[in-house]
Amino acid sequence: MQRTIVGIDVGTTKVCTIVAQVTDTGKLNILGVGVTPSKGLDKGVVVNIDDAVSAISASIEKAERLSGYRIGTAFVGVSGRHISSLNSRGVVAVQRPDHEIARGDVARAVESAQAVAIPTQREIIHVIPRAYVVDGHEGIRDPIGMSGFRLEVETHIVTGEVMAIQNLIRSVQKAGVEIDDLVLQPLASGEAVLTAEDKDRGVMLVDIGGGTTDIAIFVQGGVWHTSVVSLGGNHFTNDITYVLHTPHNTAEYLKIRYGSAVAGEPPAPGDADDQVEIDTLTVGEKQKISRHLLNEIIQARAEQVVELIYNEIRRSGYEGMLPAGIVLTGGSAQFNRFDELVRDMLGIPVRVGVPGELSGLADSLDNPAYATGVGLLHWGARHGSAMLGPTHRSEERERWGNVYERFKGWLREFLP
Repeated sequence: MQRTIVGIDVGTTKVCTIVAQVTDTGKLNILGVGVTPSKGLDKGVVVNIDDAVSAISASIEKAERLSGYRIGTAFVGVSGRHISSLNSRGVVAVQRPDHEIARGDVARAVESAQAVAIPTQREIIHVIPRAYVVDGHEGIRDPIGMSGFRLEVETHIVTGEVMAIQNLIRSVQKAGVEIDDLVLQPLASGEAVLTAEDKDRGVMLVDIGGGTTDIAIFVQGGVWHTSVVSLGGNHFTNDITYVLHTPHNTAEYLKIRYGSAVAGEPPAPGDADDQVEIDTLTVGEKQKISRHLLNEIIQARAEQVVELIYNEIRRSGYEGMLPAGIVLTGGSAQFNRFDELVRDMLGIPVRVGVPGELSGLADSLDNPAYATGVGLLHWGARHGSAMLGPTHRSEERERWGNVYERFKGWLREFLP
């Protein structure tokens, strides 16, 4: 049975709504895409609900017009500087007299893992099982049906500020759409651009958006570390604006048209190819700037981004243990030679991840900037069948924050 799912990526620079049909084989057939400039968000957080609603509504309307599908619910990406995460372990005794581990034991173990001190102003977004331990035997991915006395589960818990989450939910609901699930953006992007082999071997996903850089590290098939850094493509543009004294739209054009994350050798004196004529902040005035200077500005900020990436690798405890390297995605991952800079500074494999294995209007999404939007569809295709039915959405939405109830709904989707 085919079903239609929707993903909405509410980002700092753009809102992207994608409508897709999940085929019987699990493939995604893209029916419609709606992309509009984002408003009312700063570094991934809603700061003006009316503006955010306007941008989300415009994106939804475009996707509806193209797909011919009336959007009622969607999987929505969440990010922002308020996101934090931790790893936690839960332990329970197996209940059945024959000591066979059942789904109820797994659910109780995950509930036990949630017994961590979380400030009242924060809310749990995800509790993701990474691996299980049965009677001291580690590295078990699916304990159901096994025999044992003691079950432990390693989980990755993602939290966010209640007000930031509620403002995002309210903005989407005011645009006329209920939320199937909130999904941390780097987890969604990983669904679109990482393979199971990448996650098994050890890989770092770096999604560089307009206002934030979202990071997720996967080891042995599960997510081990996630974080959101308040630094993105807009910072490159702002640097160019401040240093070259040029309007913001001109700085954005220079970044896209001539920008490179590696400045290279200085040009020869009088090299005409190095000169670019641009507008100044004074209307009607022009100035010539050096392309090499432009790229030195960009490289300085790019090196800062790479340093932050390295800091997250160290924090995760997996320094030197990511054989699959780093996968860059997001709009700013397209910077000329940025992957080369990361590879040279960190000394590990680096590639740019692009969504694939799509049909229908797939050509319009063949770009790292749409990794989160496509990943939300993959997330919905994998976990959505266990989500809320259309007749129960309103009452269940009131219990959205009860992660244990949500976990029981899609537990079967995480276990083979």
